[in-house]
Amino acid sequence: MKWEGNRESDNVEDRRGEGGGGGFSLGGGSLSLGTVAIAVVASLLFGVNPLSVLSMLGGGQPAQVQQAPSHPPANDQMTNFVRTVLADTEDTWTELFRAQGRNYVKPKLVLFSGSTPTACGTGQSATGPFYCPGDSKVYIDLSFYRLMQQRFHVSGEFAQAYVLAHEVGHHVQHLLGISDKVDQVRRRSSEVESNALSVRLELQADCFAGVWANHANQARNILEQGDVETALKAASAIGDDALQRQARGEVVPDSFTHGTSAQRVRWFTRGIETGQISACNTFEARQL
Repeated sequence: MKWEGNRESDNVEDRRGEGGGGGFSLGGGSLSLGTVAIAVVASLLFGVNPLSVLSMLGGGQPAQVQQAPSHPPANDQMTNFVRTVLADTEDTWTELFRAQGRNYVKPKLVLFSGSTPTACGTGQSATGPFYCPGDSKVYIDLSFYRLMQQRFHVSGEFAQAYVLAHEVGHHVQHLLGISDKVDQVRRRSSEVESNALSVRLELQADCFAGVWANHANQARNILEQGDVETALKAASAIGDDALQRQARGEVVPDSFTHGTSAQRVRWFTRGIETGQISACNTFEARQL
């Protein structure tokens, strides 16, 4: 992936080195790493939000959110990389929204290590990168990229960019009002129906990541040979069926929350091939 020398976003909040690396704080208490591990396993096996599990294990008290101090991000290569990818998503989605007569409000990217307060509860690196609509921020512990290599055997800068673009895709859904509508329906649905809606939401974010890649490549020629293949490998590695098979040796489709490997690959491919937001309507698709 060609990114060196491109614009870097200043819309980054670097919380690394601010502590909170050992436990998971909820409601003024603290949860051990063992408890966090239970929550992560529950999320993989049963499609439960890890933050919800941790809240229940912490006595059901809401997380106490405090505003973390912000300071300029470090100047290491990985930080420069994610700042550049974020800037590229900003430029792409600003233009796409403008073409529809809309205003794109940029999300903030928060770099953290261990755990960090968010408007959605305390975030933990064990849950992986995530987007919080409550504060319109994307959160990532950059050690996740090492996990991609070690656990999923996925490497390559474009695969890493895909992960970030997927979370920005959730921000796009929030701005378009899609995620709010889905959340309203999910609250009235059974667990199986709720999981099915979650799958469609996640697959659309994959498609939006592909839309970004299409336009970014047209405008800035970022793709090199093999880049798309690495992103597709990443999408395949984190499919619900692949994760469940790795974790427990069997697959439970009704508990899927993100989609199968084949589905994730299919929708990212649709986005990158068409470059059209309208092509990402997973909610009306008969076949995912």
